[in-house]
Amino acid sequence: MVNEIKAVIFDMDGVLIDAKDWHYEALNKALAIFGLEINRYDHLVTFDGLSTSQKLNILSKTHVLPGSLHSFINEMKQQYTMDITHQLCKPAFNHQFALSKLRQEGYKLAVASNSIRNTVKVMMEKSSLAEYLDFYLSNQDVTKGKPDPEIYQLAIKKLGLEPSQVVIVEDNENGLKAARASGANVFKVETVHDVTFENIKKFINEVEGND
Repeated sequence: MVNEIKAVIFDMDGVLIDAKDWHYEALNKALAIFGLEINRYDHLVTFDGLSTSQKLNILSKTHVLPGSLHSFINEMKQQYTMDITHQLCKPAFNHQFALSKLRQEGYKLAVASNSIRNTVKVMMEKSSLAEYLDFYLSNQDVTKGKPDPEIYQLAIKKLGLEPSQVVIVEDNENGLKAARASGANVFKVETVHDVTFENIKKFINEVEGND
């Protein structure tokens, strides 16, 4: 079989963890110190799926935000994200079931996220998904974040597979661009609730021509 799928790579925010609002609130809390704010429309249209550094670079171009403040804002944002994560990040049965079943069936599993390493680590541990993963990658493992395909290319390489043997689960435009550019099979989901064992298996069967 040409396209036999051997691994599934997941984006994290909006795919395995319903954390988009957490990042939005945490960044705005940090920006508020300097009287700035990202409105919800811009967040969804422009900033969705980008790393905090990428978001701050855009803000420096469109607002009066000195580059010298980036690292402080970034640090505050990460701190606020952690506070929210510790409060709200909990295991979701459909995700635990999906990953444990895929693992049982012999698939390799990984996460490739535009978040920083510590955020990925904590979210995967608090959601009880870390144990099912072969590894996870963060924006600190690459030089270019999504929409650049580097993080997915690295993940595929680490898995020791060809792009055609991999399914990537993504939700937002920047992530989808990165996933498609990697050459892998891309399963687009609308929300975290679409990430079920049945849906992923159905997509794998379609790719393999078994449906």
